Amino acid sequence: MSVSGKLVVLAGATSASGLAAARVLSGDGARVVAVGRHRSKLAALAEEVPDARLEVCDLTDEAEVGALAERIHATDGRVDGVLHLVGGWRGGGGLGGQTDADYRELEGSFTALRHVSRAFDEDLRASDAGRLAVVSSTAVTRPLAGGANYAAVKAATEAWARAVAQGFAKAARDAEQPLRAASVIFRVKSLSGLEDALAQRFADLFVSQADEINDTVVELTDPSL
Repeated sequence: MSVSGKLVVLAGATSASGLAAARVLSGDGARVVAVGRHRSKLAALAEEVPDARLEVCDLTDEAEVGALAERIHATDGRVDGVLHLVGGWRGGGGLGGQTDADYRELEGSFTALRHVSRAFDEDLRASDAGRLAVVSSTAVTRPLAGGANYAAVKAATEAWARAVAQGFAKAARDAEQPLRAASVIFRVKSLSGLEDALAQRFADLFVSQADEINDTVVELTDPSL
């Protein structure tokens, strides 16, 4: 198995991590659909990765995500992989500085995950190597008062990814079929400098057996440290 020929959706592709993922996955032979909210930022990605197909979508809007899934199915077929890169940081100021506005902004990444994972759940379960991966933070294991909003959202993200993993396993058991889909959590302190490593580790998930990686946490650290 490999990622070559697989259809992969990059959810939140306009970041440095999205660009790296598009470049690495496309170079490995994957069919990449790069999804972002801003067409201008997606255009910049297309200049470097011309093979990637671009989709503009507000992933926090359930109806828009449903329409996105329909377009992808009509144009590209069934999705084999989803790398969820919607994120962001707001924090500081101790517990008193954890404003509701900051929380709602951060919560958008979790809302997007809920919408995207549900929209493509059936695809991933039907694929011969369905893969969902989310990016979490070491803040989950050691939350600080000044990052309580952020840690809470990342903890919810991990819980959702693990629930997806359980759903994959249950569907396989109920169908009396081997497990072919896997949900994986990538946990980082900071993605800065790890963009290519994240992309390659995601591509490597397609080489691994689903029952070996489903419901696992992969710690990504800076190799230079």
